[in-house]
Amino acid sequence: MNIAKKPPVKWLPLLIIAGISALLWLLVSPPEGISLQGWRTSIIFVATIACIVAEIMPIGAIGLLAITVFAVLRPSGAETATDAIKISLSELNSSLIWLIVIAFMIARGFIKTGLSKRIAYFLVKILGKNTLGLAYGLSVTDVALAPAIPSTTARAGGVIYPIAEALAINFKSNPKDESRNRIGTFLMLTISHVNDITSAMFLTAFTGNLLAAKLVTSSLGITLGWGQWFIAAIVPCLVSFIVIPLVIYFLTNPELKKTPEAPKLAAEELKKMGAITIKEIIMGSTVILLLALWIFGKNVGIDSTTTAFIGLTILILTGVLSWDDIKGEKAAWDTLIWFAALLMMAGQVNKLGVTKWLGDTIGNAVKGHLGDSSWVLVIVILCIAYVYLHYFFASGNAHIAALFPVFLSVAIALGVPQMIAIFALVICTNYFGSITQFANARNPLLFAEGFVPVKTWWKVGFICSVVNLIIVFTIGILWWKIIGLG
Repeated sequence: MNIAKKPPVKWLPLLIIAGISALLWLLVSPPEGISLQGWRTSIIFVATIACIVAEIMPIGAIGLLAITVFAVLRPSGAETATDAIKISLSELNSSLIWLIVIAFMIARGFIKTGLSKRIAYFLVKILGKNTLGLAYGLSVTDVALAPAIPSTTARAGGVIYPIAEALAINFKSNPKDESRNRIGTFLMLTISHVNDITSAMFLTAFTGNLLAAKLVTSSLGITLGWGQWFIAAIVPCLVSFIVIPLVIYFLTNPELKKTPEAPKLAAEELKKMGAITIKEIIMGSTVILLLALWIFGKNVGIDSTTTAFIGLTILILTGVLSWDDIKGEKAAWDTLIWFAALLMMAGQVNKLGVTKWLGDTIGNAVKGHLGDSSWVLVIVILCIAYVYLHYFFASGNAHIAALFPVFLSVAIALGVPQMIAIFALVICTNYFGSITQFANARNPLLFAEGFVPVKTWWKVGFICSVVNLIIVFTIGILWWKIIGLG
């Protein structure tokens, strides 16, 4: 069977984006309040976001193209060619980018050693006697993996999905017919939505978190620490973690309520895997060390990125990972390029005053309608708009790069306490990940087999997003006040 291959470059959308950008560059004057450099930098930045949304090339290649164009056209006003390329490559030395690159490499150790699969089967063995318990077992697996695996696709798609699929089929819940309602639909939707929640719990659980954190630093000069993020996120996220599987269970009403065979199947798989190996023990111990240093490292003078390098070095020295494993971690090197490109342009847009101008402009317009409304109402309205604009995006990182700094600027301009504005938006950044089957890179994998019809995905996605937002606006804001964020 012939399989249609994607073209290396989608020339038509690329030419359209380039043509529109050229017209804006040459023929349109910047709005009052924006410098020519800010205007031209914004044109290239928005064009890059459009290229990502249109998927004209792999995202790493788009990042490389953006860096090249930025260096050649010098939109931010660099006086020499040397200055231009230095600005274009400036974010390649960002410690935050290297934190996520190294985290991708550490994540490979989880999968290579089989520790991730062992954890999943162990939890299914303990919790999987009924359908809801089975879902929570898979969900707890995601929590265990999330701090050290920043790829939602690797966690949900690479580790948890194959186990859930095997269990569903074993219970005669097939994706191609109505038997999917026995248990398959429920499990796949739970995997997706819980993956969003665990991503919100930890700074290192999702690439978008680190992108948002870097944008916060660029905009406000505030550095979000791993422990600070965890403390702020844990209460609202833990409530969502408990509630959302129950909501999905109610909405999908799986026909199969009891799964007494699941623990037996998990026990058989664990038996096939044999006794825990020394490399699994090293991997687990390294992750525990990483968590300890991410939480308490500042007390002993160790930076979060340095912690990641320590963990990777241990895995290499002990043979858990080889240098070939490091070289072959394509997602990490891909992230290094596109992350550097987006952060560089976002930083320049902010430095040139465009983000503040846009935030003030929108803020003044919104203030005219809200009057002297409470800041709570302001952040509620902004978060709702921020989340549901994702119906128009197929990339979480493109959404974050384009809209996060603007919404943050508007929130602060309208009187929302700074830290509450930050954490409300960063948590909501994760909660748009399951509203559609294309909203996150992991979703097409979970959707492709056919366990979840489109109508069901959109219905459950919308209702769960509403529940998550209610939790953020009630328990989340109350918790942040208790811990002194606002």
